[in-house]
Amino acid sequence: MLKYDVVIIGKGPAGLSAALYTTRANLKTLIIGKNDSSLRKAAKIENYFGFSSAVSGDYLLNETEKLVLSFGAEIVDDEVVSIEKTGTFKVITPNNEYEGTAVLIATGQPRKKLKIKNLEKFEGNGVSYCTTCDGYFYKNLKVGVLGNKDYAVHEAMELEAYTGNITIFTNGKELEVSQKYQNELSRFRINRKIITELNGADFLERIAFDDGTSEEIDGIFIADESASSVDFARKLGVMTQGNSIITDKDQQTNLKGLFAAGDCTVEFKQLATAVGSGALAGRKMIEYVRELNKERQTNVIK
Repeated sequence: MLKYDVVIIGKGPAGLSAALYTTRANLKTLIIGKNDSSLRKAAKIENYFGFSSAVSGDYLLNETEKLVLSFGAEIVDDEVVSIEKTGTFKVITPNNEYEGTAVLIATGQPRKKLKIKNLEKFEGNGVSYCTTCDGYFYKNLKVGVLGNKDYAVHEAMELEAYTGNITIFTNGKELEVSQKYQNELSRFRINRKIITELNGADFLERIAFDDGTSEEIDGIFIADESASSVDFARKLGVMTQGNSIITDKDQQTNLKGLFAAGDCTVEFKQLATAVGSGALAGRKMIEYVRELNKERQTNVIK
């Protein structure tokens, strides 16, 4: 497992801003993410400090990436499917596992809600977003995972600790999984139909599809697209409010060593606030890693 002082999840403005500080402080820094920052969709930005004329979000991100790379950061084009906390943090992707002393979640705003009738009605009563939190309640029952990418397969594998009756529902989408997870698909039943409605009395009992058919189910876990900031937070027991991660004044969550910055932490979703919160997180991660290293050295001497 590759080891780093700092692992940053997300290569949008908050993540890259944090990396500018951690790399210049000579901390071994890894940035993991896809080119899916909402800033890349901004063709013209006319209210950002330091520019007298409009500039594209794509330009700002590309130029900042060049800068952090010149300072020694490593950037990996990959998707994080899980974060685990032991002494340090283990960050898992389809292609590798990384250890980080400090981790920053900077994955932007959580994905949009799925348009499935009664989805919200059964949240907490058959619909779940966290296999770690709720998997135990479905021991030996029939469960589903809704999603079509690596994250969905990873969550299905997590559920195998509780039940062997697992179906991956792609909701009409084609499976888009890496080779690592393609090799695991045979362990699960795959349903490619479009889901129109969830039905039941007090608890989820049935999934209805657009072809008029339905299927009985005890529970379904939502793992659509990629894992969001809130998905990571739930699994780690990190405090959230709505679709935002709660942090202190230093951008640290209630889990020591785990920081969050950018759109996943603020209501005012602007480039300037993302860059600012990333910079603060970067500075505080430097202090955290250095203090932890000092403690370790003191214990070794003793």
